[in-house]
Amino acid sequence: MLINKLKYLLGNKSAAATEDKHRALELACAALMFEVARADFTVETIEQQTVTTLLTDQFNLSTDEVSTITEAAVEQADAATCLFEFTRTLNELASAEQKRDLLAMMWRVAMADNELSRYEEHVIRKVADLLYVPHGDFIAAKQSAM
Repeated sequence: MLINKLKYLLGNKSAAATEDKHRALELACAALMFEVARADFTVETIEQQTVTTLLTDQFNLSTDEVSTITEAAVEQADAATCLFEFTRTLNELASAEQKRDLLAMMWRVAMADNELSRYEEHVIRKVADLLYVPHGDFIAAKQSAM
């Protein structure tokens, strides 16, 4: 009886920890996509919609979950002093494939308004470097987004 209760409690803690990791990953991805959207000093509606769509598709989130995550991501991006705060989380939690997927999503946000600014490209390049993504994968992500 006691062993079953302990297993149940430990199982719930493990599930909660996994959920926390997923939320941290989603939040970091959202914040970095918003950094790209505002890199050219204007956030177009189409860029916001692209972030929302990408989060929904990539993480299988509901509308309410996306809304909560995007609000928190914007707040954290506003408060952040550098991109390292988000890339550290991704380096701890994301696989190489997830990092490549993030770069592709960032390129889609940058190209959503049909204008790629050098500032947007700079942010994506910097994130790729901080995530230790090989240059070939950086270029492949750009090509897939085009």
